[in-house]
Amino acid sequence: RLDDGSVACWGQNTYGQLGDGTNTDRLTPTQTSRLGTGRTAVAITLMGSQTCAILDDGSVACWGYNGIGQLGDGTTTQRNTPTQTSSLGTDRTAVAITAGYAHTCAILDDGSVACWGRNGDGQLGDGTTTNRNTPTQTSSLGTDRTAVAITAGYAHTCAILDDGSVSCWGYNGNGQLGDGTTTDRLTPTQTSSLGVGRTAVAISAGYQH
Repeated sequence: RLDDGSVACWGQNTYGQLGDGTNTDRLTPTQTSRLGTGRTAVAITLMGSQTCAILDDGSVACWGYNGIGQLGDGTTTQRNTPTQTSSLGTDRTAVAITAGYAHTCAILDDGSVACWGRNGDGQLGDGTTTNRNTPTQTSSLGTDRTAVAITAGYAHTCAILDDGSVSCWGYNGNGQLGDGTTTDRLTPTQTSSLGVGRTAVAISAGYQH
């Protein structure tokens, strides 16, 4: 994301993940196609072969591979230019965004979380293992709880909540959800204690941790 709100990308472009309207690999920074009339990017995320950005009006545009709906536009059609996702919900906007290998999640302006894409391990947190090609609300984060930060790994997602606790969901075969088990979770699940009196202030997910 550049200082004028445009986006430049480089590297592999097999699936259009550089967003410049081609599938040509780029060895130098190359501007994406337009984000929309008058639109600029305020945040950006990528993983796998998809890229997504929050725009200045709070909408989300994505581009690249879309075989499992990870672009959130209601299709499974590959996009090599920025393409708006389907609605985030009535009057809802995105304030933070993260991408896993084949899924994407955003914190919305009311502190809820919407996700889309691959869901085979429950990484969308909606209580199912059904892939979603449009933004879909997760199950409850807990009574009166909202998300303030979010990160995604290969097939799991974690969020810091407004009380400083951490909730995770998705694949847990290596204990990456931090709940003391190796059981996959289809809905947001609190981690075990971070320590007596301790709360989280930043979070990041790796491939399986």
